[in-house]
Amino acid sequence: MTRDQHFKRREFMKLGLSAATGCAVCHGLSSESAHASTAQTSDTWQIGCYTRPFDKHDYRVALDAIVEAGFKYAGIMTTNTKDWLIISTKTTLEHAQEVGEEVKKRGLKVPSIYGGGIPVNESVEKGIAALKGLIDQCAAVGSQTLMMGGVGEQELYDPYYKAIAECCDYAVEKGIGLTLKPHGGLNATGPQCRKAIEHVGHKNFTLWYDPGNIFYYSDGKLNPVDDAATVDGLITGMCIKDFRDPKDVMVTPGQGRVDFPAVFARLKQGGFTGGPLVIETLAAGDLETVIAEAKKTRAMLEELVA
Repeated sequence: MTRDQHFKRREFMKLGLSAATGCAVCHGLSSESAHASTAQTSDTWQIGCYTRPFDKHDYRVALDAIVEAGFKYAGIMTTNTKDWLIISTKTTLEHAQEVGEEVKKRGLKVPSIYGGGIPVNESVEKGIAALKGLIDQCAAVGSQTLMMGGVGEQELYDPYYKAIAECCDYAVEKGIGLTLKPHGGLNATGPQCRKAIEHVGHKNFTLWYDPGNIFYYSDGKLNPVDDAATVDGLITGMCIKDFRDPKDVMVTPGQGRVDFPAVFARLKQGGFTGGPLVIETLAAGDLETVIAEAKKTRAMLEELVA
């Protein structure tokens, strides 16, 4: 069975999402949008944008900007509040429900939420409780997945991934996939991410790839085209992020060092033939400038996956 076929096997909750139950859980959005003319609303690829490029503003302004830029999918990440994250272990379920309502008002769907870290430095039990709370918040928003950032301290490695392992089945019950992204520390490269995912050993914990971060955390030395060969069979979604020397990811994708056609070709060879592609970073500027950059990147991605 191909990964495209896997995308159509299981419906998620309100989003009409699909998931695979093979070596990795592969999440995609339902075919209700297959009648749309653009690639971003097909049942194979879901092209979206995180709130991060617009996080100088309130998250509702960010959602409006994402709609104005022509997206149907919004990733929930950062905003202009003191806590920075829209959803985190510090926020409440009521707040998550409010975010979900704001998303629905705009006709958007949420493929991914980044909710920050969990307190395994205090105890595994507190980490588990916090992660379950984040999973509940993701369900309240209506998200498909919760993206985890990993850890950098060796002494927290086992507790962190034990907490994730303990929550994988709970996440399945809530209709939420758990994903790990390359994010520095002990999960800065494809091989390190593979080790972490295999350490957990659950089909509901997969990889959310980030080619810009592969460059960033290697100081520009490790090309994601080469790294992509190490993550075959693991990827269920992707942060669209570029990189520019000496160490900058606030770049509109396609204008930095990441060779997106080559990266996509290698990821497709490894089995990533459908799923969410969510823009995380763009060149900075005023609101209208960033919206324009988002439109450019959406067009680039639509052409890339057409």
